[in-house]
Amino acid sequence: MIKSGLSAFKDKRILLLQGPVGPFFRRLSRDLTQAGAQVFKVNFNGGDWLFYNDSAFNYRGHPQDWPAYFEKLLDQLHVDMVMLFGDCRRIHRVAHGIAHRRGVEIGVFEEGYIRPHYITLERFGVNDNSPLPRLPLFYLNNTPPQVEEPLQLGKTFWYATLWAMLYYFAAGLLKPFFRHYEHHRPLNWLECLPWLRSAWRKWYYAVKEYGTTKMLTQRHAGRYFLVPLQVHNDAQIKRHSGYASIQSFIDDVMMSFAHHAPRGKVLVIKHHPMDRGYRDYAAFIEQRANALGLQGRCFYIHDQHLPSLLDHASGVVVVNSTVGLSAILHGAPVKVCGNALYDMKGLTFHRPLNKFWREAQHAKPDPKLLKNFHDFLVVHSQVNGSFYKRLPIVASASGLRWTWLNEQVAEEIAAPGKKAASGG
Repeated sequence: MIKSGLSAFKDKRILLLQGPVGPFFRRLSRDLTQAGAQVFKVNFNGGDWLFYNDSAFNYRGHPQDWPAYFEKLLDQLHVDMVMLFGDCRRIHRVAHGIAHRRGVEIGVFEEGYIRPHYITLERFGVNDNSPLPRLPLFYLNNTPPQVEEPLQLGKTFWYATLWAMLYYFAAGLLKPFFRHYEHHRPLNWLECLPWLRSAWRKWYYAVKEYGTTKMLTQRHAGRYFLVPLQVHNDAQIKRHSGYASIQSFIDDVMMSFAHHAPRGKVLVIKHHPMDRGYRDYAAFIEQRANALGLQGRCFYIHDQHLPSLLDHASGVVVVNSTVGLSAILHGAPVKVCGNALYDMKGLTFHRPLNKFWREAQHAKPDPKLLKNFHDFLVVHSQVNGSFYKRLPIVASASGLRWTWLNEQVAEEIAAPGKKAASGG
C-alpha cells in the first residue's frame, strides 16, 4: 500500500469512514480520485460534515443499527476498500470486523510512528493491531530498503488547533441532526475551550519552566529517567495496556522508582502536548512524591525539547507511546509497560520494570536491528506529511509525499511560480 504509493488505489472503490479533525479526508479523496479510484464517504457528526459536506452519506441512526447500515452500504457501493482513522473507535471496530469477514481490504490511518514528519497508513490495523512482524530475526535477515530523507513539516500545532476548534464547534452546533452519535470526547462547542486553554498553558509553561531543559540535560545528564505520558483518553491506553488510566500508570512508575531506583537517579514525568488543555497531574504527582519520599527527585514538565531530553536520559518508560520508538532511535534504553509494535528483544528492555532502574544501561538498542526495523517501518507504513498541514507539493491535494510523486517533489518545490498552499 505504501511502497506503490497512490498507484495502489487505481480502479478501487473506496469508502472513507471517520478521519482526523480537519479537511484531510476531503483532500485525500482528491488524491485517490486523481489516481483512478472511486471514493465515497460516511459522516457521523457535524464536524465530519463540515469538512466533507457534499456527496457524502450522513449516518444519523442508532449505534446498534450501524452494522446493518454498513453491510448494506458495502453491497450498494460494491466497496473494495475501507479507509479510516484509528481502528479502536467503536464505529471503526464494528466496521473493521465486518469488512475483514467479507474480505474487503482495510486501510488504517494513525498519527506517525516516526514523528514529526510522517503519518501512518497500514493495511488491516495499526499499533498493536499492526500486521508487521514482531520477530527481531525477520528484520536482521532482511536487507534494509532504501529510505529517502523526509520533507520537513515545520510547526503543525496551530493548524491542528484551528481544525479541532472548528470541528467541535460544528459537531456541537449540528448535534440535533446527529443526536445518536457517541464520541470519545464530549461533542459540543465547549470542547473548543480546552484548545484555548492549551494555547494559554503552552505560553504559561514556556515561562514557568524556562531553563528546565538546560537543568536536566546538564546538571542531571545521564541521571534521569524520562516518563512521557499519553493523552488521557488514548485508545492505546484503553485497549492495549493493563492500565485503567494515566494516573494508574504514573502511580505504578513512581512506586517502582521509589523502591528500586538508585538514590542518585531522578524521575522526569513529561505531559503530553495534545493533552495540555485537558489534564493537569501536578497535584497528583506532588501528593505521590511526598508519600513516597521522592521530594527533589521527581519533576513534572511539559513542553521541553523532546529530542534533547531523549539524548541525555538514563532510560525511558512508556505504556506504548510512539515516543518509545523515538527514544529507541535516539539510542536510549526503553521499557514498555503495555503492548507496542516496537517492543521486541534487541530494541527494548524485557525484564520487569523494577529491574530497569538499575539495569537500563545494559538495554541499549542493537544498532543493526534498529536501522533495519526503522527503514522497514518507514517504507511499509509511513507517508511523509501531516493530517493538519500540507507539504508544499503541487501534485498532491492532501499534501502527502506519496511514493509515486517522489521524483517530482524536489522539482516542483524548486520550480518558480509554483507555490502550493501549505496548510489552510
